[in-house]
Amino acid sequence: MAERSTAAVDVADTSGEQPLTAQADQSTADGVAKNRERDTDSDEAQESAGADGSGKTSPPELHSGHKLARRYRLEECVTRLDGFSSWRAVDEKLRRAVGVHILPADHSRARSVLAAARSSALLGDPRFVQVLDAVEENDVVYVVHEWLPDATELTTLLAAGPLEAYDAYQMVSQTSAAMAAAHREGLAHLRLNPNAVLRTSTGQWRIRGLAVNAALRGISSDTPQRTDTESIGALLYAALTQRWPYENDAYGLSGLPKDIGLIPPDQVRAGVHRGLSELAMRALANDGATASRHESPCTTPEELVKAIGEMPRIRPPEPAFTSPPDYQRTTYQQGTYGRPAPHPGITQPTPVPPPPLQSRTGKALKWAVSALLIAALGLGSWQLADALLEQGGETDGTNKTQTTDGDDKSPRKPVSKPIAIQGAQDFDPFGSDGSEKPGDVGKVYDSTPGSYWQTDFYLSTDFGRLKPGVGVILDLGKVQQVGKVTVSFVGNTSVELRAAGDDGVQPASFDGYTKVAEGSGTSVTLKPGKAVESRYLLVWLTELPQTSDGNFRGRVVDVKVSS
Repeated sequence: MAERSTAAVDVADTSGEQPLTAQADQSTADGVAKNRERDTDSDEAQESAGADGSGKTSPPELHSGHKLARRYRLEECVTRLDGFSSWRAVDEKLRRAVGVHILPADHSRARSVLAAARSSALLGDPRFVQVLDAVEENDVVYVVHEWLPDATELTTLLAAGPLEAYDAYQMVSQTSAAMAAAHREGLAHLRLNPNAVLRTSTGQWRIRGLAVNAALRGISSDTPQRTDTESIGALLYAALTQRWPYENDAYGLSGLPKDIGLIPPDQVRAGVHRGLSELAMRALANDGATASRHESPCTTPEELVKAIGEMPRIRPPEPAFTSPPDYQRTTYQQGTYGRPAPHPGITQPTPVPPPPLQSRTGKALKWAVSALLIAALGLGSWQLADALLEQGGETDGTNKTQTTDGDDKSPRKPVSKPIAIQGAQDFDPFGSDGSEKPGDVGKVYDSTPGSYWQTDFYLSTDFGRLKPGVGVILDLGKVQQVGKVTVSFVGNTSVELRAAGDDGVQPASFDGYTKVAEGSGTSVTLKPGKAVESRYLLVWLTELPQTSDGNFRGRVVDVKVSS
C-alpha cells in the first residue's frame, strides 16, 4: 500500500533561521496527488524504514520520568515510529499536560520538522492544536504541542457509528475553514485523517499536526491544496457512512467493496443527507472525475468553504423528550384488597364514588365548619389590631426617650468616598507575549457607556487551559485605604481582587499581589475581609463567559473603587 504524497512546508536550510512554507498550488480539475492515503501508522512502521535512509538513525534513549530542558517531564510514550517518538508529558513550569515529538538531531528530517513546527506556531489559529515550543538541544530535536484531555478523536466517535447530519456539517465546515486559513499562509497539513481531527467537550473541532505530522514522516506533494481537500472529503465520507472511501480498511473503518469504484455516501447508507453526500463526492473527485449528477469538483479548501456556504444550513436536531408513563392504579387503591383478582383480558368497571357531603349530616357539618372559621377569623383580627396598637405606643415612647437623651452617644459609620483611578495596564504574566489587548485597557475606568476592555478569545471558560487567568492593574496614584471595588462585566465572569503591599511599589510578578476578595456575576462588588491599604490593585479574571460565536472572552465594562 502506498503512502499519500503529502507535505507540510518546504524545509528550511540547515541554519533553521528562516523556515519557508509551501507555495499554494495552481489548482486544476486533475491536480490530484497520485497515491491516496489508505494505511494506518502500523503500516507506516513496516514500510517507512527505508524510505529515505532515516531508519539508520537510532532514536534517543528515553524513558518515563526523563526531563527535557528541566521542564517537560515525559510520562507515556504514545508512538514510536521511524526514528522518532511521541510522548504525553507534563510542563512542570505551567503545571499542564503537553504532547512532545522527539527525534535525534542528526535525523535526516530533523531540520524539516523544526521548520514545520515554527511555521505552524506562527499561524496562531485556535482551530489548530497549537505548537508551544520547537527546540534543538543536546543532540535532540523536540516539538512541544497542546494536549487536549477533553477532546475526542474522530476515529473514536466513528467507532460508535456514523455522525448525525448536523455534527458532520459542523465538522466539515470548521475543518474546511481552518485549512483554507492555513493555505492562505502557505501551510498544508497533508496528513488529515480521522486521528488528526478532534472534537472538544464544547463541540468545537480542532486539527492537530498541521505541517508537523507530514514533516515527521518525510511526506511531500506538488499539489498540497488538492491533497488536503481530498482528505477533507474522505473525512466527510467516513462521518456520513462509517466507511473509508477506498478499498482498503483504515482507521478502524471498513473500506468500500472492491471493483465497484467510488460510490456516493447516500448509496452506501440509507438516510444520508443528500447535500452532504454530494459535497463529499465533489471534494473526493476521483482523479478529477465525478459522477454526472454532481457539480464540478472542489480542488482547494477555499472552494470547499464556498460550496458549503451555498448549501442550505443544517440545523441541530430538536431535543427528544420522553413522556412519563401512564399512572397505574394498584389493587389496594381501587379498594379491592382481599377480593379475587379479575380475569386477565377483561376490563373491570371503575366504581364512581358518591358526591361528597350531600346528605343532611354532611350539610350540617359544612355549616359548623364555616361558623368556626368565621369565629376564628374575627378573633385573630381583634388580637392583631390590639398588638399593633400596643406596638405603636411603645414606638412613640422610644422615640421620645431617644430625643431626650440626644444623639451624642450614637456612633457614626465612616462615609465611603470614591477613589479616582489614575491609570491602568493589562497584566498577562502567564501568556506567551505577556500582553492582553493593551490598547483598550483605559476603557475600564473612562465611564463611557458601551465601551469595555476585552481579553483574547479562548476555547473554554478556563482560558483553554493555557493560563490561570489575566487581569488589569489599577493605579490609585498613592497608597490609600480601599473599602470596596465594583466591577461590571459583559457576561457572567469570575474575578478576584488582589492588592499589592502598602509600600507603594508596583510588584513585578503575579506573586506580589495578595488575594483579598473574590466573586462572580455581571456586576461584582469585591469587599476585602479586613482593611487594605495599597496603591496598586489587580482585577484578576479567572473564568470567562461564552460569547455568541461559541468562544470564551472576558469583557470589563467599568471599575469603581471607593474607600
